[in-house]
Amino acid sequence: MPLRASTLRRVKLAVAHLFLAGFLVLTLTPFLMIIAISFRKGDLALGALIPAGENFSLEHWKYVLGIPYEVVDASGQPRVIQAGTPVLLWFWNSLKVAVSASALIILLSGTAAYAFARMRFALRGVLLKSLLVLQVFPMVLALVALYALLQLIGEFLPWFGLNTHPGLVLTYLGGIAVYIWMIKGYFDTIPVSIEESAKIDGATHFQAFVRILLPMSAPIFAVVFILSFISHISEYPVASVVLQTERKWTLAVGAQSFLYEQNYLWGKFAATAVLSGLPITLLFLACQRYLVSGLTSGGVKE
Repeated sequence: MPLRASTLRRVKLAVAHLFLAGFLVLTLTPFLMIIAISFRKGDLALGALIPAGENFSLEHWKYVLGIPYEVVDASGQPRVIQAGTPVLLWFWNSLKVAVSASALIILLSGTAAYAFARMRFALRGVLLKSLLVLQVFPMVLALVALYALLQLIGEFLPWFGLNTHPGLVLTYLGGIAVYIWMIKGYFDTIPVSIEESAKIDGATHFQAFVRILLPMSAPIFAVVFILSFISHISEYPVASVVLQTERKWTLAVGAQSFLYEQNYLWGKFAATAVLSGLPITLLFLACQRYLVSGLTSGGVKE
């Protein structure tokens, strides 16, 4: 009987491993295909999964990074291409917008979450429920209203109008409802007695918030920053409406420009897509421990 149970356990373990391996293959294959296209000669979407020999080329990455490269024209003569595309500028624009929006979201959602978690005031419950309802509707549904508001704001404050990065950051700040709920839930796990002890020792309300609560809440703020950064660095619908000139585009909007109706430049698009994934990967590796603890634990261990 024990032998039979041991055999059944090994079978279940093998099935679980096979299922996990299959899931990883299905998940990683599209990413490997994108990377392969970026190193493949030409702009076709189909081809060898691992480009080698004559099919291997760095022309797309040189194009994206602004490095001159050599191609063979229709007559068989080599020709040097001076890559003058602003892909690196788009990349810098994306980083500026994503970091600025994420930092401001932490500031606004953190202070708002503290008010909802620690203070009692009129209509507190109604406001919380309203935030819960607002996060159901995606920002893309308000594109017409956002366009009209930024156009109106731009008449008085040109720096916050259409075709400006501050204006785009301003629109992203409208999506902080979900982050307020996340941070408030974390604040609720931290006993109020800790802050009250600090106040007995002479700390003000603000000092207890900054010196006691914020350091204990570092994991959830890391989670909010990472989630906000990922959503904004790859956001396309709102950015494509707000940013109207090529020099102002973010990387997601600029990458879409490689897909013409008459000619799809899949190689350049793939290299741009891989480039946009690099900061997300580095951020995940740097903040992995905060991400895990922020999503799975509270502020105080029992």
